[in-house]
Amino acid sequence: MQAALTLRAPRPEDGPRVTRLIADCPPLDPNSAYCNLLQCTHFAATCILAEREGEAALLGWISAYLIPESPDKLFLWQVAVTPSARGKGLAGKMLERLLARPGLHGVRYLVTTITPDNDASWAFFRGFAARHGYLISERPLFEKERHFAGRHETEWELTIGPLSAVHSIPEGGQQHEQA
Repeated sequence: MQAALTLRAPRPEDGPRVTRLIADCPPLDPNSAYCNLLQCTHFAATCILAEREGEAALLGWISAYLIPESPDKLFLWQVAVTPSARGKGLAGKMLERLLARPGLHGVRYLVTTITPDNDASWAFFRGFAARHGYLISERPLFEKERHFAGRHETEWELTIGPLSAVHSIPEGGQQHEQA
């Protein structure tokens, strides 16, 4: 029997596992260990991870934050799912659980950026919007030459929403579910 899947907010000691997961999920940009540690502390209320009891490695991770000038917009920074857990809907489960947190009930829009070659992210976000009947808009935000001096592909901004006013999955403490 497979151990229960836990979806929960990160803790400081999760920082090294987050760093390893992101490193194992190209084309995601590998953040510094310090950045991941800050996400696991200062931004824990807007981040979520997936793990199985007894397994050292994380199965999934979403880092996000409320945009300071627009607190009704949740910026999804990174979505990472270990290769062995892909294709099972884990990213969608994590995002649904994250949006169900009481502190995020005011979120009306999801915002993210994606490079043109990141097919998995395009499929995930377009699929999420389609499943929920949400509108999606796309525009170049950070351009290769203008913002990255030719060293990074253009980042396209996707905005999804408006989201439903109430999210249906209860959040409280650790959440366990069979996957």
